[in-house]
Amino acid sequence: MRISLNVLSSFALVALTIAPAAAQDEQRAVTRPARTMRPVITGRQYAASSMKPQATEAAVRMLEAGGNAFDAAVAGQAVLALVDPSLNGYGSDAVVLVYDAKTKKVISINAEGTAPKLATIQWYNEHNGGKLPVSDGLLSATVPGVVDAWFTLLDRWGTMSFAQVLQPAIEVAEQGFPLPAGLARSMGSAKLRKYPSSVKLYTKDGKAPEAGSIFRNPDAGRTLRKLVEAEKGAASKGRHAALLAARDRFYKGDIARALAEFSEQNGGLFRYEDFAAYTAKVETPVSTNYRGYDIYKNASASQGPTELFALNILEGFDLKKMGLNSAAFIHASAEAVKLAMADREKFLGDMDFIKIPYEGLLSKAYAAERRALIDPDHASLEMRFGDPTKYMKSTGPIGDRPVHVTTEGDADHVGDTSYIAVVDKDRNMVSFEPSLHSSWGTGVVMGDTGLIFNCRGDYYSLVPGEANALVPGKRPRSTLQSTLVMKDGQPHMILGSPGGDDQVMRTLQTLVNVIDFGMNVQQAIEAPRWSTRSFPASPFPHTMRPGDLSVEARIAEDVQTALAAKGHKLSVAGAWSAGSNAAIVVDVKNGFLLAGADPRVDAYAWAR
Repeated sequence: MRISLNVLSSFALVALTIAPAAAQDEQRAVTRPARTMRPVITGRQYAASSMKPQATEAAVRMLEAGGNAFDAAVAGQAVLALVDPSLNGYGSDAVVLVYDAKTKKVISINAEGTAPKLATIQWYNEHNGGKLPVSDGLLSATVPGVVDAWFTLLDRWGTMSFAQVLQPAIEVAEQGFPLPAGLARSMGSAKLRKYPSSVKLYTKDGKAPEAGSIFRNPDAGRTLRKLVEAEKGAASKGRHAALLAARDRFYKGDIARALAEFSEQNGGLFRYEDFAAYTAKVETPVSTNYRGYDIYKNASASQGPTELFALNILEGFDLKKMGLNSAAFIHASAEAVKLAMADREKFLGDMDFIKIPYEGLLSKAYAAERRALIDPDHASLEMRFGDPTKYMKSTGPIGDRPVHVTTEGDADHVGDTSYIAVVDKDRNMVSFEPSLHSSWGTGVVMGDTGLIFNCRGDYYSLVPGEANALVPGKRPRSTLQSTLVMKDGQPHMILGSPGGDDQVMRTLQTLVNVIDFGMNVQQAIEAPRWSTRSFPASPFPHTMRPGDLSVEARIAEDVQTALAAKGHKLSVAGAWSAGSNAAIVVDVKNGFLLAGADPRVDAYAWAR
C-alpha cells in the first residue's frame, strides 16, 4: 500500500482540529500549552517522523509493504538525501541509535567519516597556513559514512533488499520533485558557484532554478542504480553477499575509484585506499538514568554524551518547582550545559584513538561536584572542565590532554543536518541523523556521481594531543547525536534535531519538557527554547563566546531581564527559530505510538 502525500496532508488537516484538553490549573497552563501548531500523530502499527514529508512518505511506503523500521529508515534517508540535499546526502556522515526488539538491546552505529591518510596536522601547517578550511572545499571533508550505515541496518536487522528500499529515492532522483523557494535560492549560492561540477548540477544557465520547478538529480539516480545492479549480480550468493556487493561497489568498486580520481584531480587528499579501508562501526552506547528514564547516546566521535552529563547535573534541581522557562530554570540549564560542554572539549573524541573516562563522567557523584559550581545568581564566563578520574575504580592511561580555548574568529555553533525516526509494529526503533555538516557540505559535486561530501573535517583540532586532534584515519568529534529512551526496560522514545552544537540542547529541552513537565511529544517540541554558545564551537577555529545566551522571543520579557541581570550576554531570536526536532513516543500502557514534528521547519510525522 502506498500513501500519497496528498492523503497524508488531508489526514493531518483533520487532525489539526483536535486540540489537547484545556489547562486545568495555573501550573498546567504554564507547562502544557492548550494548543499546538501541529497535532500529535497517533497510531498502533508504526510511526515515522523526519525533516521532510517525502522522506516520511518513503519510510511509510516500506512499512506498508511489510518492511520493518530498519528497512524504512534506509528508504526514508535515501529520499531525505535528495529532497533535503543541502543538509544531507549520499556523501554524508551519520550516527544511528537502534533498539532491536528481538534482543531487547540498544545499539549504536558510528558512521562518522574518517580523515584521509594524507591529512595530518603537519600537512595543514605546511600547505594551508595552519588552518582548516571551514565548510568549503575537499580539504574540509571526511569519508562518507551513510552508505555503510544503510548496509549495516539492512544486513543486521533489515528484511528488504537495496533494490526495494532505494526504489523511492531512484524515482525522486530521476523523476524529480518541486523545489521549495528556499532550496531553489540556495542552489545559486556563492559556495556552489565556485565549483563547475556543482554549477552543472544545481544551476540552469548559471542561475538558480525557480521555486516550484522540478529538480532532478539523474547522476545520483545512476549511483543508486549501480548499488542495485551490484546487489542483483551477487544475488545467487545469498542476501548478505548481495547487500555487501552493493556496499562494496561504493567503497571498493568503480564508485570509489571515481571519487578518488576526482579528489586527486581537484586538490583533495582522498585516495582510493581511504574509501576501501572505511567501515562504519557497531558500538555499545553510553547511558544514564534520569528520573527513572534510561537515556542512551552514541559513545564515540560524538558530542551526544554531553547531554547525559548535563542531565546528571540537572537531576539535582527541582526543575518543575522552578517553572518551565523561568529565569532560574533557564539559568540552571544553561550553566549545566556549559559545564558539560567543557568536559566535551577535554574528554570526548574518537575512541579508537583516545580513552574516554565514562565511568567518572557519568557518575552521579561527579555530577554533584559539577552542580556545586553553578552560582544561582551569576552566569559563568569561563570554560571549567573537571577531573572525573577521581570517581573511577580504574582509569588506565588518559593523559593530561591540552585544551585550547580562543575567543578569536567567527566559528559558527549552528550547523546543518537532517534527521529521521522510525518505530515499527514490533517496536524496533531507529533514530538516524545524517549530515553534510554545513549547508551543501564541501560545496563540491564529486564529478558525475551526483553527491557532495560532508565537510566534517573542519571540526578537527590542529593542537597535537587534544582529544579531537587531527590524525589520519581518525573520526572527528561530531555534533551529530541521536537519542533513545527506555523506561522500565521497554522502548519509550526516540528523538533528534539538526543544529550543530545546539543539537544536544534541543534534545535535552525536549526530554525535560516530557519527563519533568509532563508534555506530550508535540508540546515538548514546540515549547520556547534557549541556547548558549559559551563554549568552543565545533568548527575551526573553535571560537568560544563567553556568557552568550539566546532565547526565543516567546520567552517572557521579565525572564529576559532577569537573565541579563545574572550576567548572561542575552540575545533574543525569532519566536519560532531555535529548533528542528522530530520524535516518537511509545505509550506502552495503551499500545499507542505518538509522533511529533517541528513546525519551525518542514518536518513531517505520520503513523498508522
